[in-house]
Amino acid sequence: MSSSSSELIAAISELRTIFPDWRMGQLVANLVTAAGGKDAAAIWDIEDDQLLTAARRLIERNRGRVAADASAGASRAI
Repeated sequence: MSSSSSELIAAISELRTIFPDWRMGQLVANLVTAAGGKDAAAIWDIEDDQLLTAARRLIERNRGRVAADASAGASRAI
């Protein structure tokens, strides 16, 4: 497995943490869209490096969701 494939799998794992309510199919579809895909069939044309770039962008934009969700859960427990 290439390095970029391993990085993509790690990024998908991180996205699963950020978006725990997304089913895997939703995550893949959203990632394809974020990589510039116009519809579901675009999955066949998107390269791994495009998906990795999109995944990193989604992670960076949404990283605070995990911390915010954890804080909200802690305050509800009190």
